Amino acid sequence: MSELAVLSRPPAETAASGSILIIDDEAAIRESLETLLQFEGYSVESAGTGEEGLAKMGDRPFDLILLDFALPDRNGLEVLAEIRNRDPQIAVIMITAYGTVDNAVRAIQSGATNFIQKPWDNEKLLADVRASVARCRAEEENEQLKRAFKQRYNFEHIVGKSDSMLKIFDLVGQVAASRSTVLIQGESGTGKELIAKAIHANSPRKDRPFVPVNTGSMPADLLESTLFGHVKGAFTSAISSKKGLFEVADTGTIFLDEIGTMSMETQSKILRVLQDKKFMHLGGIHELQVDVRVIAATNIDLKVMVKESKFREDLFYRLNVITIDLPPLRSRSADVPLLVNHFLAKFSEENGKPPRQISSEALRPLMDYGWPGNVRELENVMERAVVLSNGPVIGIELLPDHIVGRGAAGKMFEHRPDASLFEIVEDCERRLIVDMLEKCGWNQTEAADRFHIPLSTLNQKIKRLNIEVKKKANSRDS
Repeated sequence: MSELAVLSRPPAETAASGSILIIDDEAAIRESLETLLQFEGYSVESAGTGEEGLAKMGDRPFDLILLDFALPDRNGLEVLAEIRNRDPQIAVIMITAYGTVDNAVRAIQSGATNFIQKPWDNEKLLADVRASVARCRAEEENEQLKRAFKQRYNFEHIVGKSDSMLKIFDLVGQVAASRSTVLIQGESGTGKELIAKAIHANSPRKDRPFVPVNTGSMPADLLESTLFGHVKGAFTSAISSKKGLFEVADTGTIFLDEIGTMSMETQSKILRVLQDKKFMHLGGIHELQVDVRVIAATNIDLKVMVKESKFREDLFYRLNVITIDLPPLRSRSADVPLLVNHFLAKFSEENGKPPRQISSEALRPLMDYGWPGNVRELENVMERAVVLSNGPVIGIELLPDHIVGRGAAGKMFEHRPDASLFEIVEDCERRLIVDMLEKCGWNQTEAADRFHIPLSTLNQKIKRLNIEVKKKANSRDS
């Protein structure tokens, strides 16, 4: 097992549901909360003063603190500030009998996760506690993983704890020190460039240039000029000589993204660089020699392109020395909560907002959704939610309709008044199939598996229902 797979919370935690500290000067309040929370399976400790509560924080870790606004020795906001200094990640819910809007705003601005007024509703309090503990757990786990990855591999912005990602992290660590060419395969949005950067950052070339090139975004002539440079007069607009990116990347790493879109002529020139470490400027007569490590990426199956004579077989084998296959997000749903909290923290900071957290109700559809756009799509959804949010908790109302099912499900039984039963059933079937295909990134084999029907049956239904099948997600972005 990977050593990254055994990361865990400190041994002080014993309860499966988490550990909670109550800081309140009223004994009856403390006893009431202890009884309620212990019945739910939480490990609970309590303190009657701010100083006593802070002392207990030094004895063991907690997932959540329920903090009274008015304490006998110190103001609750002062205690909150001290808690935040000691542990920026811990969730804190402020409790007060003086539940004014002003107090709530002050508490949230000071770093409280939420605000509850006495007397409270038990169900609402428990819901807030569950969401806060879950957020704290996810953030802490995320930080532990990032610290471990940074210490071991110097991975930045790569989040994952699933078995498939842990294997990839191990593979990256093994190949980084070598000079071998690496081919990264994966759907659009799976993070191919991040993996390429991680390989470079952990290689002996880490202090040398890392040069990314999106080969799919340029016409062939411009791409060749960009990669290899040109001499003055090589073509009409070449009014001066220009270095190519292979020269810029000398002694470092060049990342050729979406290499499957290259023309055959450009492929032959790339092959020569890989074989001989030599090339010429466009229009030039002198050979240049470079020491560049090549990392390539594709969301197209290059083996199929080789069979179709659209990609050079010799170049494929030169690139395919070490292959890293990035899994789609839908196959590693265990990483979704970590990614959600990572993006919430990122976009809260970027937009100058207090840290946001996801509600359990909103997290459920995010876990169930198929993510045809992979991590990039999830990132966009979280950015939108943070920008539109007015409070600390991201609720289900801030998620797009197609993710929470408000679109297809809400319209499932909307039909013409004169529609026959056959037409209604057929229309419902069509919407269900389209919805599933979208969730699976238009991968028909996966959709058939999730419907528990043969692929041939699904194909027959698609033809009968005149469903226009889109290509599987394979845009040119990494």
